[in-house]
Amino acid sequence: MVTMFSVDIVLSDVESNYMLTNKFKETDMVKSTPWFIKTVLFLSSFGCIASNAYCNGTITGTIETDLAKYKGDTVVYLEGVNEQVTPQHKSIDQKSLTFIPKVTTIPVGSTVDFTNNDKVYHNVNSTSESKKISLDTYDPGVPKPITFNKPGVVQLLCKVHPEMSGWVVVTENQYAAVTEHDGKFTIPNVPDGTYQIATWNEKLKLKGKTTVTVAEGKTVPVVIKLSDTTS
Repeated sequence: MVTMFSVDIVLSDVESNYMLTNKFKETDMVKSTPWFIKTVLFLSSFGCIASNAYCNGTITGTIETDLAKYKGDTVVYLEGVNEQVTPQHKSIDQKSLTFIPKVTTIPVGSTVDFTNNDKVYHNVNSTSESKKISLDTYDPGVPKPITFNKPGVVQLLCKVHPEMSGWVVVTENQYAAVTEHDGKFTIPNVPDGTYQIATWNEKLKLKGKTTVTVAEGKTVPVVIKLSDTTS
């Protein structure tokens, strides 16, 4: 009986210590909850800043036109954005006697590498006002960098293969996109504000004036109407 009584007392002490320890933990958790929440909110806001450049907005949209086959390869860009221009570095290949991609958009000051991935020689050139280009013939696989320092539309041609044609649309800022074949596009990381939308298309022109208002951390959808240049 004495032994059983002693064991029972030991178990009671263990249970008491366990309950007391848990009570302290719960009290500490309650006290630390405001600090914990503040920390989470702070880290969340920091993540927003780091991942989305101060939580700028996004524009998503599509092209609306009666000539559906021309929805793709439309350049959509914003005018009046008072932000520092960030130059880009892109590539345009010559493959199967084609410029790939056919249409490229870059902000002013950007560089494009022209690489011949065919087994024949090419001679990329342009007589466009905003950029004169003459690369002469060069070996396949060798990139030839060209920097575009003036906004405008640059038509790419090949002196060796006159059927080849491509375009580089140089914009005043980096807030631009080339539409997919179905006319859809996305312009990310846009500062909040109201801007005018401009477009370039080899066959179509913008109908009327289109503006968009971007809010911080939000995605705004737009529909851009284009018509035949002859209409």
